[in-house]
Amino acid sequence: MTSVSDLEQLADIELQREEDEEEEEEEDEKCVTDAPSSVLPDSSHPYYDVARHGVIQVSGDDLYGRKQIVFSSCCLPPSHQLNHRRLLEFLKFTLDQYVEMDYILVYFHHGLRSSNKPSLEWLREAYDEFDRKYKKNLKTLYVVHPTNFIRIVWNIFKPLISHKFGKKLKYVNFLDELRDHVNYEQLVVPADVLRYDTTRSCERPPPRPPLPSQQFGVSLRTEGIFRRSARVQIIKDVQKLYNLGKPVNFDEFSDVHVPAVILKTFLRDLPEPLLTFRVYGQVQDVLNVESSLRVSRCRHIVESLPELNFIVLKFLMCFLHMVSQQSIINKMSPSNLACVFGVNLVRPRHGSISLSDLTPINVFTELLVEHFAAVFGSRCPPGQVTP
Repeated sequence: MTSVSDLEQLADIELQREEDEEEEEEEDEKCVTDAPSSVLPDSSHPYYDVARHGVIQVSGDDLYGRKQIVFSSCCLPPSHQLNHRRLLEFLKFTLDQYVEMDYILVYFHHGLRSSNKPSLEWLREAYDEFDRKYKKNLKTLYVVHPTNFIRIVWNIFKPLISHKFGKKLKYVNFLDELRDHVNYEQLVVPADVLRYDTTRSCERPPPRPPLPSQQFGVSLRTEGIFRRSARVQIIKDVQKLYNLGKPVNFDEFSDVHVPAVILKTFLRDLPEPLLTFRVYGQVQDVLNVESSLRVSRCRHIVESLPELNFIVLKFLMCFLHMVSQQSIINKMSPSNLACVFGVNLVRPRHGSISLSDLTPINVFTELLVEHFAAVFGSRCPPGQVTP
């Protein structure tokens, strides 16, 4: 059985090996990235001595309105130039501003070296000092570009880490995978990390294409999803099962369009539309708003919805945003999705929707899908869940 001290020694050896491999491709003096001038703190900052290196950054909100906290190893100066105790205090100082709400941590591992890495004892101390208030609202810890060193360190700390906290750890091998989970446009990604990711991406094996007949496991890539119909009797049978409170197994139908039609039918049959009757007039006025201000107007409209309506709408739009990101394959752009879903989300209290009313409804829905993060990011109710 391998002892903790043996694992610590193995971790140091592995880190040194990884350094040697990298040094064959780049000069050692380029290993530390300066903080972008746009994020440099004022000299009066209480932790200026640490903050000026740009190791820890608050990078806006993710797709679900949660704060994004970034830790970049490549910005760590040599250990003799940085007080790691102060680094820990600064990390807590930063988190203290956000731990009362949900947040995520993004750890960029590239650039960690023997010369700048905090000790394993420092990591133990950090985990011990982060009490429940820090761990409870941390939703995910993304470890970007993990190496064998990370996995060895994880084995060292595994006995100390709760199962619940361990489930929050997610390894991300490439930056494009990170885009699916965070608001990448707001993320502060050091130049060294971008270069490293580009180099690694060249060695990445191409993804296996789906089988011609494959439906499950590729639902967001299915061409024409939400535009095609399903057998009427099947839809009625599924509705009956739901109304009787019985479980529905969509695998039995071998047709991804069945759940797609069920979703549209559910929205269409609501006694009051998801967006409520009250906002119909506001949606119709969207075309009268200057183009640059329309996203802001959409945010104002959806934030005025009752909480339950907002929660469901945010979940739905997040899902449709994900579908639209595969539009090259599934042909369902934000515009096409808006044409399908718009009339199912809002309608007048009396009468039907006229042809002239369709355009503002579709434009409004397209903005919700395409600009999901901007429209929904600032409001995150306690009961909110996401796809």
